[in-house]
Amino acid sequence: MAGENETHVMEFMLLGFSHGQPFLFVLFLAIYLATLLGNSAILALVSLDPHLHSPMYFFLSHLSCLDICYSSVTVPKILANALRPQATISYHGCLAQMFFLMGCAGAECALLAVMAYDRYAAICQPLHYTHTMSQGVCVVAATSCWLWGMLDSAVHTLLASRLSFCGAVQLQHIFCDVPPLLRAACSNTRPSEVALHAASVFVGLSPFLFVVVSYLCILATVLGMPVAAGRHKAFSTCSAHLLVVALYFVTANLNYNRPSSGYSPAADTLVSTLYCIVTPMLNPLIYSLRNQEMRGALRKAVRGRGMLSS
Repeated sequence: MAGENETHVMEFMLLGFSHGQPFLFVLFLAIYLATLLGNSAILALVSLDPHLHSPMYFFLSHLSCLDICYSSVTVPKILANALRPQATISYHGCLAQMFFLMGCAGAECALLAVMAYDRYAAICQPLHYTHTMSQGVCVVAATSCWLWGMLDSAVHTLLASRLSFCGAVQLQHIFCDVPPLLRAACSNTRPSEVALHAASVFVGLSPFLFVVVSYLCILATVLGMPVAAGRHKAFSTCSAHLLVVALYFVTANLNYNRPSSGYSPAADTLVSTLYCIVTPMLNPLIYSLRNQEMRGALRKAVRGRGMLSS
């Protein structure tokens, strides 16, 4: 338990930035603006184009909302700290940031699994697809993903709020997350570690395995299609989702399951940045470049805007 050196923490020092760095400010600002622009464009296209009013794009719009939330939880504070001599975050601000970050992480894991099932139902059970993925089912599934993420996050935040810290608390990171917070604590971190490992299995690994099984079934169905054009369309539809899943789950797993013996603060910061800052920027690019319907909707929107301006 905490000893006599335990102090009431008012703020944490974030050591990811050693001093004011204008280059990093510009870099993160560009990433943030690209994230907002790309994901907002997807939300607008899905909302305005009737051809995109389907379960797949309904879930894609929720993914875009999650990506905007992901970046907005961390990047504004990073920008504020990038030009300061000493990067800091308040104790309650740290817990709030961690809550919303973990909530988005859990919700996105579940949402990617739901999106995989949607593709499975569309390709492997096309005759039952309309009933299986009805509007009511889609709303319940999306809402459940958000609630699942928030519930998981509430557990981690509650456990983190009971940690004790000694002296001037320094986090080897550029934002608040569970692993660096546990390393900085001077009290028993075992409950938080157990919860983190459990979440890695039930919130991270289980959806990933569900995605893998879904796509194995999809692959078997696609390979059995007699028409090459049908196989190509199915592969092109699923390739974007597979790329997002691989990018997200690999970096998230590295972030929360890094071996303690091989821990590197710089590597930890890089991996965290990839999965919760860079990936939300890449998702709209992946879906728009690899999806013919999205590209078509974007071209129609651009042409329509051009006609209005003229």
